[in-house]
Amino acid sequence: MYLDVERCVRAVQAKDERFDGWFFTAVLTTGIYCRPSCPARPPRPENMRFYPSAAAAQQAGFRACKRCRPGAVPGSPQWNERADLVARAMRLIADGLVDRDGVPGLADRLGYSVRQVERQLMAELGAGPLALARAQRAQTARLLIETTALPMAEVADSAGFASVRAFNDTVREVFGLTPTELRARAKATGEPPVSGTIVLRLPFRRPLCPDNLFGHLAATAVPGVEEWRDGAYRRALRLPHGHGIASLRPTPEYVECRLALSDARDLTTAINRCRWLLDLDADPVAIDAQLGADETLAPLVAKNPGRRVPRTTDPEEFAIRAVLGQQVSTAAARTLAARLVAAHGEPIEDREGGLTHLFPTPSALAGLDPESLAMPRSRRATVGALIRALAAGDLELGVGGDWERGRARLAALPGVGPWTVESVAMRALGDPDAFVATDLGVRLAAADLGLPSTARALTARSAPWRPWRAYAVQHLWSTREHPINQMPADRPEEN
Repeated sequence: MYLDVERCVRAVQAKDERFDGWFFTAVLTTGIYCRPSCPARPPRPENMRFYPSAAAAQQAGFRACKRCRPGAVPGSPQWNERADLVARAMRLIADGLVDRDGVPGLADRLGYSVRQVERQLMAELGAGPLALARAQRAQTARLLIETTALPMAEVADSAGFASVRAFNDTVREVFGLTPTELRARAKATGEPPVSGTIVLRLPFRRPLCPDNLFGHLAATAVPGVEEWRDGAYRRALRLPHGHGIASLRPTPEYVECRLALSDARDLTTAINRCRWLLDLDADPVAIDAQLGADETLAPLVAKNPGRRVPRTTDPEEFAIRAVLGQQVSTAAARTLAARLVAAHGEPIEDREGGLTHLFPTPSALAGLDPESLAMPRSRRATVGALIRALAAGDLELGVGGDWERGRARLAALPGVGPWTVESVAMRALGDPDAFVATDLGVRLAAADLGLPSTARALTARSAPWRPWRAYAVQHLWSTREHPINQMPADRPEEN
């Protein structure tokens, strides 16, 4: 979009927050770059330059605006809508892979050469993987500086900088302030940091319908790993350097995120996994416009605009839970998963609630006795086959995974049918066009609305909804009475 100068200028002049994250505006006269919705007076069009990423603006010599904080915007929805090399690379960079494994590690995960990855990112985003990761490190450093009392040397290490000097230079270059000045500014204008907890606001593009998003997560929560408490969804996170606990509470303007991490180096990864979980980088205006053009879906979209797809912070966990949930009720699936957690999960401490374990990894389940699972023999065999494929690395379901390859390898496992494949594609792989045409709730809703109720016919009828059929599923589910469609009321007796 940044190449469409006239459209970008109009967005900046209108201070249109819908375009935050789509592009960044650099101002020649001030040397700063902003989000399109920056509250400052818009510059003259001839003084504007547009960039596809914060990293590209930084490489061009511009520093971040202190007023609109362009690093704190939703990510471009393109990286969630697409499954090509650039989109997969951006999802992996956001997950912190370059900081952990370098550019060679990124290229290896993608199955391309380092040169191919760098060339394609530079062509589309104006910056290579190192520059994109550096921009992300700068934003992570800012969060740690402003929301914690960590010594600056620990902030530098936690944000992924190789040295304190590189940390100081980057912060000064990107934000126009030293780390000490940033912390002093935050203390003067904000709340004091909470010991052991990082509190931040997760932005999103409006509108956002929280009912099905948080309702689904709460209704399907596995005891010990997830819970709904005091108006927030809380869950345990398995992270590259340790574990964490995330508490996510919706508000009209943002999602409040409270993170307790065993290792501060996991901050960037934890934030991005929470954003991915809640589908906060989606473009609801574009999605609702297409679905709302269908005469059957139009009333549903008008009633609850901004529905998101509830995803997962752990794709392997979700795949296992999806198989456990085949042909059983939500309550039965939760019970089966809770037994696995109690027997094989990694214990953790939660000072604020009732989280007790991390969901077990495929490796931890590799020695699982199938006979210990209270389910039919055929489904026990399916669980075992899935666990072995995940443990061996034969099935890639992470944010950088190839959607169609993941589908094909899932479908090749014994006992894995279309419902499981599309459920995993929708919530683990993040394909916005995943469509569970065989789901009972979807078929009943379709029949109630006068749509075809057989999987084949409904799939054909859904063609005009592409590439947003995963969102159409959320609207179809909303037509029936089920706990997944409503945020639960707090139940103090369970707290």
